[in-house]
Amino acid sequence: MYLKNIDLRHFRNYEKLTLAFSPRINVLLGRNAQGKTNLLEAIYFLAMTKSHRTSNDHELLQFKAHHGQVKGEVQREQGPVKLQLDLSAQGKKALINHIEQARLSQYVGQMNVILFAPEDLDLVKGAPSVRRRFIDMEFGQIDPQYLYALTKYHAVLKQRNQYLKLLAHKEAHDRLYLDVLSEQLAEWGSQVIVMRQRFITELEHYAQVVHEQISQHNEKLTFDYKCSVKDFSDMSVTELKEKMVAEYHDLQTNELKRGVTLLGPHRDDLRFLVNGQSVHTYGSQGQQRTTALAVKLAEIDVMKDQTGEYPLLLLDDVLSELDGQRQTHLLKAIQDRVQTFLTTPDMSSIAKKLIKQPRVLRIEDGQVTVEEEGQKVELTAAQQARVAWKKQRDAELNAFLGLDAQGKTQPTLPTQVFYPTKKKH
Repeated sequence: MYLKNIDLRHFRNYEKLTLAFSPRINVLLGRNAQGKTNLLEAIYFLAMTKSHRTSNDHELLQFKAHHGQVKGEVQREQGPVKLQLDLSAQGKKALINHIEQARLSQYVGQMNVILFAPEDLDLVKGAPSVRRRFIDMEFGQIDPQYLYALTKYHAVLKQRNQYLKLLAHKEAHDRLYLDVLSEQLAEWGSQVIVMRQRFITELEHYAQVVHEQISQHNEKLTFDYKCSVKDFSDMSVTELKEKMVAEYHDLQTNELKRGVTLLGPHRDDLRFLVNGQSVHTYGSQGQQRTTALAVKLAEIDVMKDQTGEYPLLLLDDVLSELDGQRQTHLLKAIQDRVQTFLTTPDMSSIAKKLIKQPRVLRIEDGQVTVEEEGQKVELTAAQQARVAWKKQRDAELNAFLGLDAQGKTQPTLPTQVFYPTKKKH
């Protein structure tokens, strides 16, 4: 699959923008704070119905705007699909082929994306919640049943935690209702755990292949799914549900003291091991980056296996964080396989050498100039006027602050001080 075009209205610093994309590699080129990541965020938002940068949808709207819209057409094997997300004070609407969807879970999965940003190194060295979110976001795109079970699980988990607090503060007394909630939580939790284990096993298989290639077969990467339910491996959903219900009963006294649920997929973790050692604890920065890169590239093949189509790959200023060897492996791995959107302030020599005929989108102050195969597409008269005005404004501001054209402090000559000489009498 690939994204053919996108249309933005009042999204971040884009008042109005319509762009067509290459089905191969699209390079978003420009200085910091010009709108490169905002455009990448819009693509992610169109796929996932949420931002990877904020949980507050109102922050996605252009300053002082009351409504916004992101539209796009994705080409899939069965044909084109039109996607649309509308933002307003009343909430968010998701439409597929102009038909509004009753639930966002019905919308997610129409366009699959993988995002890789510098902060994704936290996947290896960050908190367990980072890895749980990674599993849930990626697997949720692939399998609607997983997303549905996970949504149900978190809804019951919220109810159960609230009721535990009521019992702990003697504001409720019915333990039978707690048992009902425990059984419901075990029902959805057992499904989440079994599906997670299947996804992690497949991801490990592909990540091992990539990792061995980058490390030149000197290291072996393995995964360790740390589930809060002991001895869960190879259990059926029914068996796991019964075990969880029994463990909730055993943990009840402790849970009532603490007022939280102590067992379930919301407390699980995924560990990465290189040659049997924890990458989080003992891995060098190079090993941590290789592991993160291997996991992200493995996602491409997992999604292809599960959905029959390659996802879109979003690389947010990743090249600057990788050395030459890892840059080379990344760019060779994606070339001619997946539609890629890559943000960067400048093209490295490796990228120029390895990327074949990229579509370059130069971004300055929310204005986009398209270059394709070396041919520059001119800005409209309005866009030219806006860019010229901004350059003049920046020049005047720099002059006022005593800065040069690059915004750096100009060197000043030492001031010569003249002292009055005494007159001879």
